Amino acid sequence: MDRLTRNPPRRRWGAVALVALPASIFLSAPGAYADGARTGTNEDIATTVVARAQTLPVQLAAYGQVAPTTIVDVRAVEAGTVSDLHVVPGSNVSANDVLARLNGPQMRSLLAAREASLRSAQARLSAATHALGIAGSQLALQLTTRQAIDAASSELAAARAAAQTAQAQLDEAREQQIIKAPAAGSVVSVQAADGSQALAGQTLLTIQPKGPLWVLAKYYGEQAPALRIGMTGHIELAGGGTPIPVKVVTIGPAAGADGGLQVGLAATARADWIAGQWGKVTLDSQPVTYAMIPTAALILDRGQWWVLVHTARGNEPRRVVPGQARGWETGIVSGLRAGERVVAQDAFLEYHRNIAQRYQPPD
Repeated sequence: MDRLTRNPPRRRWGAVALVALPASIFLSAPGAYADGARTGTNEDIATTVVARAQTLPVQLAAYGQVAPTTIVDVRAVEAGTVSDLHVVPGSNVSANDVLARLNGPQMRSLLAAREASLRSAQARLSAATHALGIAGSQLALQLTTRQAIDAASSELAAARAAAQTAQAQLDEAREQQIIKAPAAGSVVSVQAADGSQALAGQTLLTIQPKGPLWVLAKYYGEQAPALRIGMTGHIELAGGGTPIPVKVVTIGPAAGADGGLQVGLAATARADWIAGQWGKVTLDSQPVTYAMIPTAALILDRGQWWVLVHTARGNEPRRVVPGQARGWETGIVSGLRAGERVVAQDAFLEYHRNIAQRYQPPD
């Protein structure tokens, strides 16, 4: 009977040993936080570790798009009806190539007015020329004065200038009928069609001139203030391929409506890319010293990151700004100093301890 009463205690101790084994294995995790220790109270049962300082190279990442450095809008100078439009997106054009024409009542009215002005100016020039000839003959017969000759000469000069102006205006109107390519390049888009009505100043098509391409990228949050002219990095284009080295050449004066700061990056080596391609841009910045803690110590609550800092008064929540992650560790940019202890095991449960007491059950 005594033997039967002594066996159960041995089985219970064996079960306790089996349960305690995994906990002892977990608490002896290797790495920089091997000095983790349990708090000494029943309330603080989680493992704490010491945040350590580590300097890491900083890389700023964003998505960028290959784009032309310039885009030229071809506009209608005067109102008219589009005709003979023979280019489409992707067409290659040379400088001064005829792209389309403008006709219709508006252009005919403009040409008629300019031609009438030229005829009037030519008639004035003819009359001034004839008047000066008569004045010259009369001066030889002493039938007029030198002042009359000077007046006739002035009128001839004014009539000649008016005729030249009228001719130039007529030539300009005729030239405005013809839509030409301002530069060699590729047609990006066409915003008109044969028979459509164009207003003065309306864009008919857009041309991408031949020339170098660059990358436009936007950086957000804490990365934006770290941007500097001359920073180097690379872009990995979607679809694979060798990364292309780039350099920051422009930085926007202010953040856009979406909060992003736009930068322009030029290739520093041969770049086999085309406009419109997307890719991931990575820039190398100055190294930063972080307070490194286990990622498991971070707690996300109401859109903000927190840690539980172990103090003499117990575990206190503190808001932090995470930075780079390396393996199972995350660097803290602000909110925590190297040397401070944080809860690393069951931090989320410890953070929300007694959470039920803050809520009233529904009726």
